[in-house]
Amino acid sequence: MTNIKIKEIAIYHPENSVENDYYIEHFKKIHGEDYSHFFCDILGRKSRYIIDNDEENSLSVAVEASKRVLKTAKMNAQDLDMIIFASQVPEFVFPTNSVLVHRAIQAGTNTGIMDMNTNCSGMTTALDQASRYLLGNPHMNRILLVGSDYLSLVPNPEDSITYPNFGDAACALILEKTDEDTGFIDSIYFTDSSNFNRVTFPRSGLSKKLKGLDSTNYLQWLPFDGDVSLPNAYKIIDTLLERNNLKPEDVDSYCLSQFSITNINKMQKHLNLKNEQMIYVGDKFGYTGTTSPLLALHEGIQDGRIKRGDTVLFWTVGVGYQLIAVLFKY
Repeated sequence: MTNIKIKEIAIYHPENSVENDYYIEHFKKIHGEDYSHFFCDILGRKSRYIIDNDEENSLSVAVEASKRVLKTAKMNAQDLDMIIFASQVPEFVFPTNSVLVHRAIQAGTNTGIMDMNTNCSGMTTALDQASRYLLGNPHMNRILLVGSDYLSLVPNPEDSITYPNFGDAACALILEKTDEDTGFIDSIYFTDSSNFNRVTFPRSGLSKKLKGLDSTNYLQWLPFDGDVSLPNAYKIIDTLLERNNLKPEDVDSYCLSQFSITNINKMQKHLNLKNEQMIYVGDKFGYTGTTSPLLALHEGIQDGRIKRGDTVLFWTVGVGYQLIAVLFKY
């Protein structure tokens, strides 16, 4: 039986790490308030990697992560059948960023390319779609999936939710067909578009921005109930586990959205999970958007908490909003 496994995974982030102290002092000066409790205990931040130069961007860090994963996998880019690039802050609209990754790593002429944007759920969605595409296409065997967000580029420095929360990083992995009893298991989605206008960039749309009708350069983040997605997240995870004859305790590791530690704690409580099942890296990387759950996977592998044969559940949310959960045997 053909399965789809994660052959290798690699990450790249800028060298510049910014600690909480900078943001605490920043908002004391702007708002005259101490946000220490919010940054540390609600968001769960300690540091985050931030691009601080004019050379790096979402494309350049994606290229570096792609080169690293190919080296780790001992693969030549000519062996790739497709490149999928996931980002919500792409460096280019024309051409596709995936074609620029293709050029940078010198992939072959028969390598397909695709950009994907489902906001913060992008790389997890791409993981699902790429796995199913490989299963359905007998002529394709390997896909490079790379996710990258330059999130620190877009928040308003006066916004206490996004500005101190976001970090910059790229993650790349090789998906490969295998006869091993491992790999992709199942996925599930939930979409509620009622909050479609709460988070926007450009604020009023690209056409108004380019016509000079919107002078705002920052992400619009209007107040909304951050817990609104959790009940539906519980439902889809319960459904996903039930239809694969699994209980929450049967999953070895949960790689969830790293947007806030409080949401992860709520998920842990709802599913009655042990601490060792929860992979949290948001204190080190900040919130990195599309790569968020996959960064957790990488860190779990690096520190030995996730091993070959382990069952992993990915879950995240894209603004608007869309939920996705994916089951994988690593």
